[in-house]
Amino acid sequence: MNEARTMRTMKRSTLLIVAAVVVLLIAAAAFMFMGGKSADKGAPKSKDAAAQPRPALTVSVARPETSELGIELSANGNVAAWQEASIGSESNGLRLAEVRVNVGDVVKKGQVLATFSPETVQADVAQARASLAEAKATAADAAGNAARARTLQQTGALSQQQINQYQTTEQTAKARVEAAEAALAAQQVRGRNTQVLAPDDGVISARTATVGSVVAAGTELFRLIRQGRLEWRAEVTSYELGRVAVGTPAVITSASGAQVKGTVRSIAPTVDPQTRAALVYVDMPSIQQSTAIKAGMFARGEFQLGRSGALTVPQAAVVPRDGFNHLLLLQPDSRVAQLKVDTGRRVGDRIEITSKLPDDARVVVQGAGFLNDGDLVRVVDAPAAPGAPAAPAKAASGPAGAAGAAGAAAK
Repeated sequence: MNEARTMRTMKRSTLLIVAAVVVLLIAAAAFMFMGGKSADKGAPKSKDAAAQPRPALTVSVARPETSELGIELSANGNVAAWQEASIGSESNGLRLAEVRVNVGDVVKKGQVLATFSPETVQADVAQARASLAEAKATAADAAGNAARARTLQQTGALSQQQINQYQTTEQTAKARVEAAEAALAAQQVRGRNTQVLAPDDGVISARTATVGSVVAAGTELFRLIRQGRLEWRAEVTSYELGRVAVGTPAVITSASGAQVKGTVRSIAPTVDPQTRAALVYVDMPSIQQSTAIKAGMFARGEFQLGRSGALTVPQAAVVPRDGFNHLLLLQPDSRVAQLKVDTGRRVGDRIEITSKLPDDARVVVQGAGFLNDGDLVRVVDAPAAPGAPAAPAKAASGPAGAAGAAGAAAK
């Protein structure tokens, strides 16, 4: 009986062991089957991913836009005074006693700029008055003698020769009175000239007057920019001269970058035979209104000739290479094609393209300088303006876009 129980126990243990082994084998087979299936599924994906080329760069694109730009004509020239007045001495041999203005001072017409010592002139005026009084007294005596001689003419007491002498003396005395009056008037004018007056409103641009100096008549003491007016003398070639007319507005830019607006006042009637350029005179704001531009400066400017439509792209999209400008156009397969273009006017951050572009052209903006012809790219939206919500990135159509979508799905 004990042997039978032992046999049953051994058979039960054997069955349990066999069952456990079967379960392990089934589990191993199932694991291997599932692993093989997963491997079969993953293998094609890895093969496709390995075969798909990776984008060279992530870029943003933009379409060309039609804008209205101004038509400008550039020129260079000097800034000069509209008119300059030379203010000098009209008196000779006088000592300069006082100088009341300096370079840069704004003066009014008739304002006293300097004065000469008046003592010498006052003495000359007094002497001229005395000479006039003496001449008048002599003339009065001569007139009385001539009158008496004429009354005695009918009596025969005086000869005709004596009567003529009295009349001649009278006329001579009158002439001496007139001469003395002219001399007095000249000395009075000389006395008024002891004050140097401004001939017009303006700004003092130069001063050579020195207190204590004795100057000759005609010596320049000051130089005055009349009415403080400046002008830009632009040099325009004879080929482009016909595009500019009187009244055309212009924007003048100095070397420091300061800009002022002006208007064409006149055009020179002749062209320089050496340079084949003509001067165009542009009125500028006065010195008081524009302190950034001075007479004598060299300045560049643009004449505003009107406005016209133009095809423009962002300046970042234009890539200079080998001495030419290029655009990188996005193709349907997410690759870029390099196109040589001609550029024109620039306004702000946009530049005019004068060459013909495809109607559906999309140009690479950000990253254009790092790409070559035929590179594969990934496209994202251009950066949003400050304060605007950011737009999600989008993959380009074509193989690169499909690869990006597959990668996102795998994640």
